[in-house]
Parts: sequence; C-alpha cells; structure tokens
Amino acid sequence: MTKPAMPSGRTRIELATLPTPFEKCARLSQALGQHGPAPAIWMKRDDCTGFAGGGNKARKLEFLVAEALQQGADVLVTIGALQSNHARQTAAAAARHGLGCVLLLTDSVANRGETYRTNGNQLLDRIFGAQIRFLAAGADSTAIAAETMAALAAQGRKPYLIPVGGSNALGSLAYREALLELAAQAREKGCSLDNIVVPTGSGGTHAGILAGVEDAGLSCRVHGVSVSRASGEAGAIVSGLVQEIFALEGRQRGAVAGLEVDDTQIGPGYGQPTAAMVEAVELVARTEGILLDPVYTGKAMAGLLALVRSGAIPPTETVVFWHTGGAPGLFAYPEVFGG
Repeated sequence: MTKPAMPSGRTRIELATLPTPFEKCARLSQALGQHGPAPAIWMKRDDCTGFAGGGNKARKLEFLVAEALQQGADVLVTIGALQSNHARQTAAAAARHGLGCVLLLTDSVANRGETYRTNGNQLLDRIFGAQIRFLAAGADSTAIAAETMAALAAQGRKPYLIPVGGSNALGSLAYREALLELAAQAREKGCSLDNIVVPTGSGGTHAGILAGVEDAGLSCRVHGVSVSRASGEAGAIVSGLVQEIFALEGRQRGAVAGLEVDDTQIGPGYGQPTAAMVEAVELVARTEGILLDPVYTGKAMAGLLALVRSGAIPPTETVVFWHTGGAPGLFAYPEVFGG
C-alpha cells in the first residue's frame, strides 16, 4: 500500500504502525532521583513501529522503498554490520513487496562468539529470505556494493542501492516527519520538549530530528550519543545530512545550530559491550519493562544517565529518549547478560 504524500511531498509506502507511542517513564525517573531530584523522562517508542521486529529503519524504508518501486527496481541491495537492524528491516521490506534482497554484511565486531554470527538479526535475515554476502573486517564495502550492483544489472536485474542505515537525504527525511509527529504528541500530553537523546550511528535519524526541530520552531537540545565515531566525525556526517535534507526540498540553510554529539559511550568500539550499556539495559528493563539493545539504544541510554547524573540535564527540564529499536540484537549477546 502507498501512503498519501506527507508534508515533504514525497511518496511513501506503508510499513510502520504510526504514530508510535510516546510514554512517560515514571519509574525510571524515580530510580534516577534516589540521590536527588531527577528530570521527567519520556520515551518515543520507535521500537514499536511494528514491522519485522520494530525499529527506526521502518520509517526510512517507507521513503526509500517507495523510490525503488517508482524506479522499477526488482532487488534491494544494502550494507551493514553482521547484526544490522537496518539490514533486517530491509530484507523484510523486500519480502513484503516481492523484491529480491542482497545484504552485504561486514564482520566488523571483533571477539564475539558463534551466537553473534547465527542468532539475533542474522537469524531473522535468513527467515526473511535475504541473500547474504559476508565481508571481512576492513573490506571496502562501498566498492563491493558497486560491484554487486553492476553484476546484478549484467544479469538483467534492476537493483536499488540503499546506503548504510538508510541514511541519505531521502531516508533522513523520514525523521523530520517523525519529529513533527512527536511535537504533536508532546503538545497533546502537555510535555515540554527540552531535551531529546538519540543514538547516533549512520547519522540519518539524528539529522532528521534536527531538521524537524528547526521546522517546528522548537528550542530543545538534541543530544546525539555516538555508538561508533568520534564526536567531530559523527557531527560532520549529521551536519552534512541536515544540509542534504533541506537541499532535497530546494531550500538553503546555514550552519547546523545546536549540533551535539557525545562520544564517551563508545567504549572499545562499535558493537562492543560496556559496563554502562549493561547497566542502562538492565535498569530500563527492570523499571519500565522495556528492552533496549546492546549496540545503539543501550549506549544512548547510558549517555542519558550520565547527562542526568552529572547535572548536564537539570531536574527542572524534561528529557525524551528516542528509542530506535534493535531488541533482536540482544539475542546475539547472551554472554553479556548472563549474570
């Protein structure tokens, strides 16, 4: 099914169940307030998009797969890590629309067990029928993607390439629309949007939220918590995507104001567990009954906890945690949560 054009004027297919819930996390706030006042914590539940296990990529794929279908594509190609949430939802979107799907997945997280390579998103990729090509750590995935596209075209196929995380201007636009959705929910619930905390990986979700904050005329701070890159590099990616979102609509803008990226939660690297991540996952599960994931939302929530405990987000303000999904990834890390 194709959805009507949104304010962006872009065609979308229907994948996600929208709007996703916007919930107050009273017990989490209470837990953080045991040693002094804590801010009100709310959660935007994009783990509840409902498609293929939920998660933020469903929103982006509504725009990206719509374009693929408009171009007559018959196979989707995308890139990610072995436990990529984006790859899982891309495979499912391809299945729903009768398209082939080729996943180019890099073994980029060292020192993980066999479960990491067979369970979680890997298991779901296979169930959705994707063709998986495994790439060694350090492989040039961009060059391999170009070769894959050329090979498919030579076979008479019509491939459509979706970037890592669905994070180009078109995919990122979905999160400009998502921010406007959140703003309407916040008004309805009487919640002030003082702070938003979001994981920052490929950058598209963060960029779309920033663009939406500007379009909505809000003054809230958007705290991106990097899961893979130093703050300067991650910030440059996000800033570039914000510019591209506006350019996609023929608009110009200056420097991205209020761009904040925290790189203190990365730990040993992308996908590598940290004690702070484990604490965050277990705290949210045991206070709110909500599952985070080890790679993105667990580290982003660790960043939120640090901001609150340090006083960087004062108790007089409200903070919204943008839950981007990823719970299937928990099943790839059983040894981390076995205690």
